[in-house]
Amino acid sequence: MTPSIRVALVEDNARLREQLAQFIAAAPGFACVGACADAATALATLPAAAPEVVLMDIRLPGMSGVECVARLKARLPEVKVVMLTAYDDSETILQALENGASGYLLKRTPPADLLRSIQEVQNGGAPMNSHIARLVVQSFHRRGSSPRSCENLTTREEEVLRLVAQGFINKEIAESLGISLETVRQHLKNCYAKLHVRTRTEAAMKVFR
Repeated sequence: MTPSIRVALVEDNARLREQLAQFIAAAPGFACVGACADAATALATLPAAAPEVVLMDIRLPGMSGVECVARLKARLPEVKVVMLTAYDDSETILQALENGASGYLLKRTPPADLLRSIQEVQNGGAPMNSHIARLVVQSFHRRGSSPRSCENLTTREEEVLRLVAQGFINKEIAESLGISLETVRQHLKNCYAKLHVRTRTEAAMKVFR
């Protein structure tokens, strides 16, 4: 039997937090291991709960979700964080991704899509709804590439990161480029080493900024 994906929530709206916690806990293949009302509680309790995926609100009392991502990733480097918020400001999105978030979804995302997104990020994807993905790609284009970050990457590695930046998962990248899934993983591993990062999103953000 496949182990359940361990999910935690950081959301200050009590009603929404309870609804999400109950929904995730009841869904086959998922387990809710924490539901926090603010960043301070999340930082104090989530390391011990060891979630694999965290759904993080942007606007939290006290410390923002954007700052909480960076601090949580420092304590749990392997955790995947998906920003779940009502706001779709591109600069906020980019800041959250730069701080280590792996995806970004609006709170109005249908429940079934939310579960699929949790599975996607757990499998190495970068879930974003189409509107968010367009904002991020447009920002990448406006900012252009950083020659210093790109200089040691091969053309194929840059192609892989461009697809990562557009929200493609590994399987889709392999199909798009006509290469094997294992080759995609190896390219990403090489990118991490060359760019001194730990995640696919950090790699894409370091190059396309």
